[in-house]
Amino acid sequence: MTMKTFGAIGVLLVLLAVQASGDNVTSPGLPIVMWHGMGDTCCFPFSLGGFKMFLEAELGVYVKSLEIGNSIVTDYKSGYLIHPNRQVEDVCNQLNGDPQLANGYNAIGFSQGGQFLRAIAQRCPTPRMNNLITLGGQHQGVFGLPDCPSISSKTCEYFRQLLNYAAYASWVQNYLVQATYWHDPLNERAYKESSTFLADINNERTVNETYIENLQQLNKFVMVKFTKDKIVQPIESQWFGYYKPGQDRETQKLEESELFLKNRLGLQEMQQRNKLVFLECPGNHLQFTKDWFKQNIYPFL
Repeated sequence: MTMKTFGAIGVLLVLLAVQASGDNVTSPGLPIVMWHGMGDTCCFPFSLGGFKMFLEAELGVYVKSLEIGNSIVTDYKSGYLIHPNRQVEDVCNQLNGDPQLANGYNAIGFSQGGQFLRAIAQRCPTPRMNNLITLGGQHQGVFGLPDCPSISSKTCEYFRQLLNYAAYASWVQNYLVQATYWHDPLNERAYKESSTFLADINNERTVNETYIENLQQLNKFVMVKFTKDKIVQPIESQWFGYYKPGQDRETQKLEESELFLKNRLGLQEMQQRNKLVFLECPGNHLQFTKDWFKQNIYPFL
């Protein structure tokens, strides 16, 4: 299997593209909060750390790149081994304690950081998130881990086996982050009953009206799908689509899903109010250019 990094590789491509850019935006907007993906950290200079400096220089705004724990090592491990519920609680406290975010912020989630930031929008309405931008997020989960980013192929294969055979065991849900958004279309009942993160934020067990109210406070919810993605399966999850229940070949759009038709998250109202934005980016997971980012994402920042 080819090894790839959810966050670092795609962002590195952006950094290489933007180094020669001298174009600056002179009118500052809201601060930006970023959440990295699996296999990345907040602050590597060749990854989100460099991207943070780029956005600050280009847009003239305060940028907070979220760090889980008190070290880069802990932050890296969090992408695999710290339950999303714990991470979301930690981040909520960070945001509430940052005076520079008191008047609101825009959010950018890279890969799994996308659904984690959506959980922030739903569970942590203060300070207010203005626009949520998810780059390759997995809003309906994943069923497959073809290019698992990890330190070794042996570790990657171990994760893959856990997900394939025991994703809904309680100890795996508590131990492995990716199990918390593993969505088995062949066993929807097990997913809804046992998923300790995604099934909750998608209101698939009970409907939490607060989640709906908070999500609808967004000005725009921007979802970016990478058209040649080799990591997220199925790629439609990046636009809130997924496999049709009972099989893992045919996919359906958000509008065809039970989640939308039963309006479990209030996405029907958001669509009617033009709050949902679906963007495509050619290329593999998190591979985008400076020009694409500036043309497509800057309007929401």
